[in-house]
Amino acid sequence: MTHSKDHADVKIHPPVLFLIHIAVAWALGKFIVLPIIASSPAIRNIGIALAGGGVLLGLGAFYAFTQARTTLNPHGSVKTVVSSGIYRFTRNPIYLGMALILLGFPLTFGNEWGIPLTAAFILLMNKLVIEREEAYLERKFGEMYTGYKSRVRRWL
Repeated sequence: MTHSKDHADVKIHPPVLFLIHIAVAWALGKFIVLPIIASSPAIRNIGIALAGGGVLLGLGAFYAFTQARTTLNPHGSVKTVVSSGIYRFTRNPIYLGMALILLGFPLTFGNEWGIPLTAAFILLMNKLVIEREEAYLERKFGEMYTGYKSRVRRWL
């Protein structure tokens, strides 16, 4: 007998994956310097802007979910497809925000490891989280979600 769960079967909680990548960037930056770009006040300001943009995306997503009265928890039961606010432009503003923070935060402190780790983060988020969330949303909401998915890009 098949038991259908009313939540996405994600393999890792997204904030945990994010924090692992931040910790790895910090640790690698302590021991191995990447000669990708020269640290400068301009690079630090770019890092601050990227990280700040990431925080704003997360806040916009939180607001949209609050307005829709549904959960942000990928292990929770979603009540509706949120397609307003920032969700008109990206299906995953929280994860995009995490990627921007992962890219920007290390740059702010002269650590370039956020650059390659952001690519790894996006690949892992797609495979371990987003594909599973999308499968759940398609099962639960059918055409409502697939229509939204066809109109709005996954990341940007």
